Amino acid sequence: MREDQATMQASEVPRAMAAAMSIVSSLGLTADDAIVLHDSNKLTLRLLPCDVLARVAPVAHQVAQFEIDLAQRLAESGCPVAALDPRVEPRVHERDGYEVTLWTYYEPVTHREVSPADYADALERLHAGMRKLDVPTPHFTDRVEQAQQLVASRDRTPALADADRELLGDTLRSLRRVIGEHGGAEQLLHGEPHPGNLLTTKNGLLFIDLETCCRGPVEFDLVHAPEEVSEHYPGVDQALLRECRILVLAMITTWRWDRDDQFPNGRRLGTEWLGQIRAALDRKGLDAHG
Repeated sequence: MREDQATMQASEVPRAMAAAMSIVSSLGLTADDAIVLHDSNKLTLRLLPCDVLARVAPVAHQVAQFEIDLAQRLAESGCPVAALDPRVEPRVHERDGYEVTLWTYYEPVTHREVSPADYADALERLHAGMRKLDVPTPHFTDRVEQAQQLVASRDRTPALADADRELLGDTLRSLRRVIGEHGGAEQLLHGEPHPGNLLTTKNGLLFIDLETCCRGPVEFDLVHAPEEVSEHYPGVDQALLRECRILVLAMITTWRWDRDDQFPNGRRLGTEWLGQIRAALDRKGLDAHG
C-alpha cells in the first residue's frame, strides 16, 4: 500500500479482476470469484475458491519482477515477508495490459493486537536480512525529490497556499540536506513499513508491498511505524529519527495537495499535517529556511 499513489480508476477494476482470474484459471487453479482487499496503485484481490492473493497493476508500472525477486531472496533468508504462492511459477504474468503477481493468502488474525515490541522485532529482522542483499534500489532522497517537484509545480498543486508551499519546499530541502550531512549508516529499507503493509498471521507478523524499497538510514523506515515501535528498536539515533519524522510528514503532506490525490479525506489531512509540521519545527528549534 503506497502513501503517494492514487487508486486504480473504477472503470479499470472489472478488467483488472478479469485479467487476474483468467491468468489463475490458465494455471490450473479455480477462480470463480474475486474479492477486492485493497485498491491503491495496485489492485489486491483474493481469488476463490483457490485462495490466491493476486496483485494487479498496469503493465507500465514495471516493478513487479523486482518485488518478486526481492521477496524470494528475503524469504530464503528467513525474513518476515509474505510468500509467493507455491503452486505456481514465481513470475510476472501479463494479460490485457495488466501485470499480475500471485501470492499466498494469509487469513488475518484479528483478535490479536500487534505490540510495539513485536512490531520492532519484525522490522529489525527484516532490516537484518536486507543488509545482506546487494540490489540496485533508489535512494530515499529520490522520493524527497519527487515531493519537491510537486511542491514546485503550481499546476499540480493549485490549491496550496503560497505560505504553505514555501513551508513545505523549505522543510523538504533543509531536512534532506541535514539528514544527508548526518552521515549515519545506510542500507536497503522497506520504504513504507506502516501498519497497512504489515500482516498479522498465524505465522507471525509479515511485511508486504516491497515495491517501495529504497536505501537510507533505518530511522527513515521507523518513521512509518507507530511512534512506540522506535522505543523497542535497538540503536536508534533519536536526533536522526526526529529529523526523518518531520521530513516524511512533509512528504506525505505534499502528496495530499496533489490535484490528482484520491486519499480518503486527503485535503483535510493535508491541512492538519501542515499545522503539525509548523509545531514540530518550533518544538525542535529547527529552521526550515536553513
